[in-house]
Amino acid sequence: MKISKTKQPVSTIRRTRNYIRRYWTLYLLLTLPIIYFLVFRYTPMAYIMIAFKKYSIVESVWDMKLAANHGFQYFIQAFSNRDFLYALRNTLLLNLLDLVIGFPAPIILALLLNELTFRRFKRVTQTVVYLPHFLSWIIISGLALQLFAPTNGLINLALTHMGLAPVQFLNDPAHWVGTYIFLGIWQSVGWNTIIYLASITSINPELYEAASVDGANRFKKMWHITLPGIRSTIVVLLILSLGKIMGSEFDRPYALGNNLVKGVSNVISTFVYTNGVRGLQFSLTTAVGLFQSIVCVIFLLAANGIAKKFGERGIW
Repeated sequence: MKISKTKQPVSTIRRTRNYIRRYWTLYLLLTLPIIYFLVFRYTPMAYIMIAFKKYSIVESVWDMKLAANHGFQYFIQAFSNRDFLYALRNTLLLNLLDLVIGFPAPIILALLLNELTFRRFKRVTQTVVYLPHFLSWIIISGLALQLFAPTNGLINLALTHMGLAPVQFLNDPAHWVGTYIFLGIWQSVGWNTIIYLASITSINPELYEAASVDGANRFKKMWHITLPGIRSTIVVLLILSLGKIMGSEFDRPYALGNNLVKGVSNVISTFVYTNGVRGLQFSLTTAVGLFQSIVCVIFLLAANGIAKKFGERGIW
């Protein structure tokens, strides 16, 4: 027994050495991503303390004085700011609409593409659909202006020629929200479809053959085989989407927004830009960003916990 106890650690150390000698290049490749995350992700976290201190450009974050109300002055100031409350409302509204309308779109598109029997047409369609993902929102806003402009936009010109009144797609708040959601789906639906199509390929083809023998049509195969087969992927992406429910892109609302729809286009990211970058209120906007991140983490943990209670694996 003593001999076995002494040999076991030696053999473990030997296996570890052999493993490192074989795969040391892979660990060497990991050093650059690790350094990137340490320098650009974890080191800046120290500056979260700006949210609780009076910012001074000539002092380090460690030497700055604590803000009033035990450091919560800027949190109180944020929730007393009417513009921030409107930005918070708009962020939740636009993200919820994106989730409710935009999240099922790539699932439906993936199911439809999977049912196409002509492979060449399927590949061309898939390529055309996900190409908008590579366009920046500045380019998309330019295209939207050419299409939806109230006077010389292509769609409104067509409506005018048909004797209909032009629609204020970009100048009316209600129509702007619909345009915002539509353009967001158009830009992202193709890219997210790739994930679902990759998940569909992992489904056992024998299940479809057995269903055909039992007399199942295409819709029943889709409902009883394809959708359950990609359920875990849907749950994971849904959890990640719920984790971003309080997050907000900057380029999308900033590029598509204007003064006429500022009441619905001003979100947290544009509020931070206006008051932090341009208004130099760094402590206030850091407090807003910290609040936003905490709420996103809470939603992420809650969604992951609910998914596990329903028997799904979640994201960890």
